[in-house]
Amino acid sequence: MRYEIGDFVSKPVTGVCRIEDILYLDAQGKKDNKLYYRMHPVEDEKETIYVPVSNSDSALRPCLTEENAWKLIEKIPEISTPWTENEKMREQKYKEAIRANDPKALVVIIKMIYQRKQQRLAQGKKCTATDTKYFQIAEKLLYEELGTAIGKPKQEIVDTIVEHIGQNFV
Repeated sequence: MRYEIGDFVSKPVTGVCRIEDILYLDAQGKKDNKLYYRMHPVEDEKETIYVPVSNSDSALRPCLTEENAWKLIEKIPEISTPWTENEKMREQKYKEAIRANDPKALVVIIKMIYQRKQQRLAQGKKCTATDTKYFQIAEKLLYEELGTAIGKPKQEIVDTIVEHIGQNFV
């Protein structure tokens, strides 16, 4: 078994979860008792999620360690943000990055949308609804995981990043 009770894992779209139990479930009266991870998202302890142990490699990944979280924070200024002009293609890239469940891809989304927002504001335009939506999703997922890894509340992560890399980052 890859994970143990008490481990923090990252689940695409949901974010960081803590494994509370590993148990057999008899789903809908079937006699194929499967082993499941029972977990709660760190942002919503009331919600319970079950992931079959047999599917966990595709559904979960270990959270960043503290060391890897600091390494990612240090690399933020160097991470490039490829530009996509086409609105539909850009949204597709946002969706793919969220589903990929890769912290570096989340940094790319945040940086790309931040730069795009600054550009639009300079032109007297507002940030698009699509950009706002994916910016918020990427921020939630990234800051939640970094916060879990380095032991700080999600709300303090932006300040921690800015302080650590010594430049303005949203």
